[in-house]
Amino acid sequence: MLKLVECPRDAMQGWKRQIPTAQKIAYINSLLKVGFDTIDFGSFVSPKAIPQMADTKEVIGGLDLDGSASKLLAIIANPRGAEEASVYEQISFLGFPFSISETFQHRNTNSSIATSFERVEEIQNICIKTGKELVVYISMGFGNPYGDPYSEEIVFEWVNKLVGIDVQIISLADTVGLASPEQVKDITAYMVESFPGIELGVHLHSTPANWKEKLKAALSAGCKRFDGALKGIGGCPMANDELVGNMNTEWMIDHFETEGFTLNLDEEALEKSLALAAEIFI
Repeated sequence: MLKLVECPRDAMQGWKRQIPTAQKIAYINSLLKVGFDTIDFGSFVSPKAIPQMADTKEVIGGLDLDGSASKLLAIIANPRGAEEASVYEQISFLGFPFSISETFQHRNTNSSIATSFERVEEIQNICIKTGKELVVYISMGFGNPYGDPYSEEIVFEWVNKLVGIDVQIISLADTVGLASPEQVKDITAYMVESFPGIELGVHLHSTPANWKEKLKAALSAGCKRFDGALKGIGGCPMANDELVGNMNTEWMIDHFETEGFTLNLDEEALEKSLALAAEIFI
């Protein structure tokens, strides 16, 4: 069975116009009714770094999870953020961006790769104590524009270390949309075969010209967990590059259903969410 992870946080975090808290709450509440496996709803990071997410605590206070099968995921960048997020019973997953680009790791979490691995160990311990699950995103998992060393072997080396501290969910992130379909297929297939005990996902950024090829590549390689955002909005503002949008959720849904997958989504709720997205992202 496929898992769809809807990422309003990734869509909102770089939006230039400040989105009112009430509007965020209404939008995420609408998404909770659609039937997505997980909603990546907010982040516990420095408000100076990501001002759009400064109201995450207020947002979670307004969410209605009654009757929703969706689980909430919050992004954190260090153990302090993990401690703050773990207080909330509504949150099931903590997501940590672990980049194999030294440049981007400093930009994104203000730490080196080595220090970030130590943070992951601390965060994993916090998750174990508080009943949360850790999702590690391999940022720049398909290459980086900064000239930092990159190879598939480096990706596999760090994934192996993460698996060694019992990280159960790992998502390969195409942070700036560099991945080719061939890369997506090769790296995803190797991960599925080499680490059968983990839940592997992909967080792909794409253009209208290449989204389907990337999606088909990950699916054919055995991936069952897919991140996306309605209307394809989003991208990491810390990359300081021309942003490539998230994988468009509507397109993914259409493709999966065409391929015969049953997603069990509420179509009416999805239409309402799309209408709200059209009001927010203008």
